[in-house]
Amino acid sequence: MRVIIIGAGEVGSSIADDLSDSHEVVVIDVDGERVDELTYSIDALPLQGDGTSVSVLEEAGIDEADLLIASTDNDETNIVACSAAKAVTDVFTIARVKKPDLLDTWERSQKAFGVDYMVCTDLLTAQAIVTIVGLPAARDADPFAGGTVQMAEFEIPEDSPVTGHTVEEADRFDSLTFVGVISDDDVEIASGETVLSAGDYVVVIGSPESVQGFAGELTPDETPDSAERIVVIGGSEIGYQTARMLEERGLRPRLIESDHDRARDLAERLPKTTVMESDATDIEFLSREHIDEADVVVSALTHDEMNMLISLLAKQLGAKRAVAVVEHGDYVDLFEAVGVDAAINPREVVAEEITRFTHEGRAENVALVHNDRAEILEIEIDEESVLAGRTIADAMDELPREVVIGAITRGEECIIPRGQTVVEPGDHIIVFMKTEVVDAVTAAL
Repeated sequence: MRVIIIGAGEVGSSIADDLSDSHEVVVIDVDGERVDELTYSIDALPLQGDGTSVSVLEEAGIDEADLLIASTDNDETNIVACSAAKAVTDVFTIARVKKPDLLDTWERSQKAFGVDYMVCTDLLTAQAIVTIVGLPAARDADPFAGGTVQMAEFEIPEDSPVTGHTVEEADRFDSLTFVGVISDDDVEIASGETVLSAGDYVVVIGSPESVQGFAGELTPDETPDSAERIVVIGGSEIGYQTARMLEERGLRPRLIESDHDRARDLAERLPKTTVMESDATDIEFLSREHIDEADVVVSALTHDEMNMLISLLAKQLGAKRAVAVVEHGDYVDLFEAVGVDAAINPREVVAEEITRFTHEGRAENVALVHNDRAEILEIEIDEESVLAGRTIADAMDELPREVVIGAITRGEECIIPRGQTVVEPGDHIIVFMKTEVVDAVTAAL
């Protein structure tokens, strides 16, 4: 597949790096320094120029391209680039935008702007936050098969009842599969004998009820339904969308915003949210508002340093969990190392959504696990798949060892796979694998 990426920022560079081993990738950026950096860092063709220019697109080989991804930090530039590409070819176009209003316009007429698919950074980030908020101890979580199946990644606490147990001993749920254990940089495909050690990360796939049940067993002091006292720090678009989505779930969050006009506007738009105008670094204010009783504090300010400060301050005052937005992907591990429970990088969330379009055109959904050390794909099985009409035990001989099937959905039914489970054409499978075998697995499935 020939892929043209416009914008060599964090999102564009990350996607280019992921795709360069198995696809022909061209990256366009107006910044010559970024282009020079790419020349030596990834196996892609960097091109300096304006991605909205037809002549630059033609120089990049737009006539032979299968996919164009416009991922600059400017919404309008991304839309114009897609329109320019559509003017000269029928390439599939994806535009990244921050403004939900643009997404709403596109959804009303999905050919608007010459964009075939549009992803909204702020909405996806808010969705990721709300999913994490609902799962105690979760570092990451993603729904699959329209919400019938959920994936979650948990850190094993030192004092957890399952610490030191094997997967076989910890697996007490009918609709749950332990698929992977991550220790340092090592990704292990989980088996019954795999030991869950303190500090490791375990990845599970199953029904939402079973995942919630395991979360409660992992941290029994924090029941899955305990995240009711939620405080959102910052009335940014991400903060607003997070509060709005929490309202839709029947919750009544509190939101702290320092700007008077913005706070007033949010109070009118969020009828079930208590909006407070204050500086979130004011310890007296936080104490007075009982931040120590919060189940979750979500820091959604526009500066990473402030989000880290607020998160650590909230934890120090007694909040149970802290979730922070991290604009710079390199800081995610740092945030979690110093005590932030979950760090959400908007660019990584968007890259994850876009990546699924590059998996042979068949991946229904994609989740990148633990900084892209592993992937989870949702794939619809057709007649040509090695799984079609066969038991999993028989078909696994033709797949790499670094892969495990976590769940199967058949209509509305969620099936937890066993060796003798027969996979039928039309089934959706959710599969966990190490990143290095993704291409081999998608080709076989």
